[in-house]
Amino acid sequence: MTMNTSRRYALYAGVAAAAGLTGVGVAWHRHQLAEVSKEALDGLWGAEFQTPTQDTLHLKAFQGKSLVLNFWATWCPPCVEEMPLLDRFFRENSAKEWQVLGLAIDQPSQVRKFLGQFPVSYPIGLAGLGGTELSKSLGNPEGGLPFTVVLDAQGQLKQRKIGKLTEDDVKNWA
Repeated sequence: MTMNTSRRYALYAGVAAAAGLTGVGVAWHRHQLAEVSKEALDGLWGAEFQTPTQDTLHLKAFQGKSLVLNFWATWCPPCVEEMPLLDRFFRENSAKEWQVLGLAIDQPSQVRKFLGQFPVSYPIGLAGLGGTELSKSLGNPEGGLPFTVVLDAQGQLKQRKIGKLTEDDVKNWA
């Protein structure tokens, strides 16, 4: 191996290590629980959405109990895959002062059609594009889906996750 080849490999290794450390730093930063502003929480509790049955869903009705708030869409495979997990959590924990609310970032007709085929026990709100802005205010800067926040009974942020939920995520809530 010539000296130039050795230097080239060392340079590649250094670049790879720097990229890896950058990735770890970004991942660490994304999972930190930054404070949610009072304005964002006020916006959350003041929000109202139509339900698939065209009732009005007032988020202030969810205050005072722990809340799992899940932003999803019918066209999002990880969103659809985690819905049975959320539904099971809701059924097992609703008597223990837990609530689950799904906010669909989708067309109302698509949500109604989807829920007709795959119903869930927890309430669903039709959030549309306004839901994307709400999710951004709660710590989802890119507006990615699925996005879940967990708030305690006092309305304080306890967990936030961008991406598909796992069994371990759900076990950590209760």
